[in-house]
Amino acid sequence: MFELVFLGTSASAPSVRRNLPALVVKHDEYRFLIDCGEGTQRQILQSGIGFKRLNRILITHGHLDHILGLAGLLSTFMRWESIDELEVFGGKGALERVHDLLYGVVLRGQEPPMPLHLRAIEPGLLIKETNFTVSAFPVSHRGPDNYGFLFEEKGRRPFLAEKAEALGIPNGPLRRELVEGRSITLPDGSSVDPEIVLGEFRPGTRLAVIGDTGDTNTLTEVCSGVDTLVIEATYLEEEADMAYQFGHLTARRAAELARTANAGQLILTHVSRRYREKDILAEAQAVFENTIVARDFDTFQSRRVDA
Repeated sequence: MFELVFLGTSASAPSVRRNLPALVVKHDEYRFLIDCGEGTQRQILQSGIGFKRLNRILITHGHLDHILGLAGLLSTFMRWESIDELEVFGGKGALERVHDLLYGVVLRGQEPPMPLHLRAIEPGLLIKETNFTVSAFPVSHRGPDNYGFLFEEKGRRPFLAEKAEALGIPNGPLRRELVEGRSITLPDGSSVDPEIVLGEFRPGTRLAVIGDTGDTNTLTEVCSGVDTLVIEATYLEEEADMAYQFGHLTARRAAELARTANAGQLILTHVSRRYREKDILAEAQAVFENTIVARDFDTFQSRRVDA
């Protein structure tokens, strides 16, 4: 399961109720901040999640409404907050802008308060942890080096505790051995094969997060079967020509991608203040019913339906 905390859901400029783009994805003790629009550090404080372990930042692209908050965040780390290291992942062009912002404006010759790594990414595996991976995939928006991110849990075979009880297997190391796929020998000398106490394989949760994009043609495959799709809905279909001109999606086109990719649920963000939320939702739900329009500080869980 992944937990999503939306810190900013507005497009291009903040509105009274929506801050600029920022999203935290959590899995167990791990946290990832995706994009860091202006004012994100205040949103972090107001949300109550705090700065602890928020040391990996994934940048979808280098437009200012997605990166300006990095300056304030680093400035705060320099004064009051301490983390062991900070990693900022992004395309080459995005990182050039991030470098100028952090080193040219904030630091200006000073050393960062922690090891600061700007990590250029390419399509493919980005981060591998014990129970999940994060991959990057290219996205079409104005200019090069735009990326979306795919979070994938490791699949597992559930441990059938009732069968273990019936066989007299005590809690502790013996059960752990079985979960890890190894046979055990009980105190009475009998052996137990893991096949007896493990259920059928269950794929892990899959979450796709896409920032700004104007073309979904290349996204169907990578988003196929995801449990949750997070994507922009900057325009309504009545202004589809303008959406195309500026490299953005309408709510309808985002919903069409969710339907074609057979996603479990669709969460729309990057909402323009020119529209009413209910109109965005209505346009999308006419195509893909299980749609939500995210608001600042909304929290959602992404999990498999059969989990």
